[in-house]
Amino acid sequence: MASSKYPKQPEKSQATLGNTAARAGNTKARSIPLSTPNLGNTKSAAAPTKFSENTEHLQEINSIRKAPVGAQIKRVINLLFKRRDALTPDQINKECYVDVNGNKAVFDSLRNNPKVHYDGERFVYKSKHQLQTKTDLLQLIRKRPEGIAVVDLKDSYTAVIDDLQALKSSGEIWLLSNFDSLEDIAYPNDPKVSITVDDDLKQLFRGIELPRDMLDIERDLQKNGMKPATNTAKRRAAAEIHGMPPKPKAKKKKHEISKRTKLTNAHLPELFQTLRGSGQ
Repeated sequence: MASSKYPKQPEKSQATLGNTAARAGNTKARSIPLSTPNLGNTKSAAAPTKFSENTEHLQEINSIRKAPVGAQIKRVINLLFKRRDALTPDQINKECYVDVNGNKAVFDSLRNNPKVHYDGERFVYKSKHQLQTKTDLLQLIRKRPEGIAVVDLKDSYTAVIDDLQALKSSGEIWLLSNFDSLEDIAYPNDPKVSITVDDDLKQLFRGIELPRDMLDIERDLQKNGMKPATNTAKRRAAAEIHGMPPKPKAKKKKHEISKRTKLTNAHLPELFQTLRGSGQ
């Protein structure tokens, strides 16, 4: 009985080992594909910002906030001029990194700056003249018959220089240069504006004999601080290059009094001696 019992034990042991190996193989086969996508997801999810980029950004912010108060104020004013919107200190900090609330000297200087208006909550750029459109610009110039400096108009709004040139082209204003200060002055060209000229100035103007050559006229204008509207030297040089003959100077006509002339100065008989002589 003993001999028949023992041979069956190895068979059972082999069957048990086979089942165990099969289960282990299945478990390993199932675990391999599950772990592979997890590794891929971990790599794709981890996309940190480079340390060097963060360092440069923080260094820039730190250098701005450690700059002199004047440099920080200029940075804020440039931002307000560009935006033309009322901004809170937090908005200013986000856009140009100047911590207005965190620096009392910057806050006080910005609040008292003549180019800035502070309403208690927001800062906004304040130009010298409160203008918004070309119509506002023209109305202001017409109120200044003595002229207004263009430099005082430049910060009114972004398109003010283009509007000045458009008003000049349409003949509604004059833009004349001041030779001493090298600044342009805007004058109204409005027929409704009444300008009184002294008699002494009229006589002085009429008594000036103009040069016959335009080159001399242009030089005299420049000496007196005015910018000539013509460039005779350039025009003559271009004419010589293209072989165009210069225009002959126009001769002045000698006006003589004829019998058909309406006599309005009868109290000056010496003017009409030639007329009487020809009639005789």
